[in-house]
Formats: sequence, C-alpha cells, structure tokens
Amino acid sequence: MLDVSPHRFDRLPDSAGVGYKPQHFSEIMNDASPVEWLEIHAENYMGDGGRPIAQLRALSERFPISVHGVGLSIGGEGPLDRDHLDRLKHLIDWLQPASFSEHLAWSTHDMGFMNDLLPLPYTEETLARICEHIDHVQEHVGRRMLLENPSAYLNFAETQIPETEFLRETAARTGCGLLFDVNNVFISATNQKTDPYSYIDAFPLDLVSEIHLAGHEEDTDENGDPLLIDSHGTPVAEPVWEMYRYTIKRGGAKPSLIEWDNDVPEWQTLASEAARATQVLQTATV
Repeated sequence: MLDVSPHRFDRLPDSAGVGYKPQHFSEIMNDASPVEWLEIHAENYMGDGGRPIAQLRALSERFPISVHGVGLSIGGEGPLDRDHLDRLKHLIDWLQPASFSEHLAWSTHDMGFMNDLLPLPYTEETLARICEHIDHVQEHVGRRMLLENPSAYLNFAETQIPETEFLRETAARTGCGLLFDVNNVFISATNQKTDPYSYIDAFPLDLVSEIHLAGHEEDTDENGDPLLIDSHGTPVAEPVWEMYRYTIKRGGAKPSLIEWDNDVPEWQTLASEAARATQVLQTATV
C-alpha cells in the first residue's frame, strides 16, 4: 500500500485545466497560472512507486486532479478486465481525485486490445451492456464516473437511438455523469455531415461535470470530402472555440480541460490555450 495522504478536493473548479505531462512538472509547481486543475490518464499511474507517483503525489497536494481512463473498454462485448479494475481502484483509493471519467467506446475483442477508442452502434442491446458495465465500474471503485461522448468517422446502420438520447438514458439508468468533448462533436458532425449546434442543443448539458477541448488533424476521404482525425496534437481549432462559447452560454461555466497528448508543446503554449478557455468562462453568461 502506498504511503500517501494527498489533500482531497471534493470537485473540480469551474475553470481551466490541462492534461498533465511530466516534462511540465517544474513549471507547474513554480507557477501554473491560469491553470487551476490537472488531468491524468489513469493507465500511466497504476504502478506502486517511482518518479511518476512521487510527482503525482506532489501535484495532488496543490491541485484538484481528474483521473481520465482510456483502457476500460466500457463498450466492449465481454466482461470488464478485473485486474484493470483493481489497479484503477487502487489509484483512486489513494489519490482521491476530484473527478473520474471514461469513454463511451470499446478497445477490446476476445483476448486482444486495440490502442484506439472505437465507437459503437446505439441500440437497446448496447445500451443495456454499457449500463451494466458502468454499474460494475462505479460499484468496484466506489464512486461516480463521468462518461465522454466519442468522436466518430462513420454512421452505423444498426443505430436506433440518437447519441444524445443514448447518453441521457445511460446517465438516468446508472447515475453516472457526463463529460462533454466539444472537439469530438465537431469531428463527428464534420465527418457525418450533421449540424454540431443541433447536437449541442440536444445534449443534456445539465448532466455535464467536465468539458474537454482538443485539436484535430484535417484530411480528406476517398470522395474528396473533409475528414477530421481526433489527434490531440494541435491547438484547439477556431470552430471548436466557437462551439465551446455556445456551450458555456447554454449550460453555464464548467471545468474545462485543454487536451494535448501528441506532439506536446512547451508549457507556455498550453497555458495560453488555458487562458483562452478562462476568458470564455469569465465572459460567457447563461
């Protein structure tokens, strides 16, 4: 058992946070402004010691921490991995994060694991399976989780339920909260040729406890139409900022994260993105 007793923050502040990267540790500890909270990927901190855990302990004494899982495969057909759940519970038990979230996606099949977050069709069958898995997670780790809307590149012929209704019903059945990723909405709407603002209007923003903002790559498909890739390796695009502004005006201020996981820039670039989110949070009114 780890000998750690971090300060416990009950919730994330309605302000800007960033995804923590170890190369920024010194700068964050010296002066993190305007960033007021941090998010980590759970799978990077499931060990029992070493520099990563020591740094996380120090950060947790000064900042609210959000734990974001990327490997549970909530949408997978099979049962959840018990060993993975045990390691996740161990992390959550000692860290006592202010928030815990996962994706509405799958990444496992039979005994294999795919290093990607894959969407799924929205049917009564998948709804029941997702709810069963979320109940299992929440009971195992002993806390409420948030579920993130995915990015998608195509439509499923089997889909029977609109995504916004699927998420609303999932939350109603399980008591989970929602994480609203604005960039994912823009990617899905562009790739599927739908209206992102109609999606925001239909989304249950009252159930949202965290917002994500990230960058994407632009490409074209075989027909020459725009194809957006959820890369998390570029600044937040202007259309996504506009959608974020619209979301905050409709739903009010929420903890808002800058995600940058690939080609990670210097700290000042992340801080500048966070400052822009802070400006939106301060000026937008419901």
